[in-house]
Amino acid sequence: MSICNLCPRRCGVERAPSQGGAAGFCGVGRRPVVARAGLHAWEEPCISGTRGSGTVFFSGCNLRCCFCQNHEISAGGFGREIPVERLREIYRELASQGAHNINLVTPTHFIEAVAESLTPPPPVPVVYNSNGYERVESLRLLEGKVQIYLPDLKYANDPLALRYSNAKRYFETATAAIQEMYRQVGPWEMDEDGILQKGVVIRHLILPNHVENSFDVIDWVAGHFRRGKVLFSLMSQYIPCGRAAEYPEIDRPITQEERERVEQYLFYSGIEDGFVQEPESASSRYIPPFDLTGVEPARSQ
Repeated sequence: MSICNLCPRRCGVERAPSQGGAAGFCGVGRRPVVARAGLHAWEEPCISGTRGSGTVFFSGCNLRCCFCQNHEISAGGFGREIPVERLREIYRELASQGAHNINLVTPTHFIEAVAESLTPPPPVPVVYNSNGYERVESLRLLEGKVQIYLPDLKYANDPLALRYSNAKRYFETATAAIQEMYRQVGPWEMDEDGILQKGVVIRHLILPNHVENSFDVIDWVAGHFRRGKVLFSLMSQYIPCGRAAEYPEIDRPITQEERERVEQYLFYSGIEDGFVQEPESASSRYIPPFDLTGVEPARSQ
């Protein structure tokens, strides 16, 4: 075993290869733990397209967002441990089902295994779907292996990041990571059908009572990337999940006024490339069931 400093927490723990042994903040060993693998229709249109995105939901997380919609797997630990070769098989299976891409959801703490699994490369583009809390040095393990980066930029306000996600220096860390992601893949490109082939899509979720945080995130993106460089996805799907009830100020969906204020701010920011989520997205029906679909090999008849 070796000391793990893969993510910005730099736990320095000798993470065990398998589950049940020593683990750091993420709560899992080094071998991938997966809760679901299947076609997903509810990503941005340029990612889900008409056939779906081939999503692989990893268990564990290096954040502890109190409002996490995937709390069952991010903090609860539900999932099945699999070897790297099985990951490769899952990619091939998803591609054979028509997936436009392979979408790796919350893979940070398994980044070594993920990098290994992407050799040889899958037959479709790879999406690295991240909470944004990444080390630049670890992201370099993926250079040339990932075509699309899909990071969150949750906070421009570090006290909020500490309160709601138990993350120190989130803004500085996530913005450095996003700039590294852009360095690796460059400006976004879509095919003739409007399906993203490479690039960075920066996601931001509006939180109740914190529209100023959203304004600051928008300002940073507008100030660092010119038109045609990155895509920006403004999300209004927030509903109280996980432990949100412990934080009264965010224990509700966002209001129409909050959503409209942030959308208006985005409109005047100069950012033109991207997406604005419909208010109807704030529903639990868009949270996929974590039931090990697609994780185990199909049995022969």
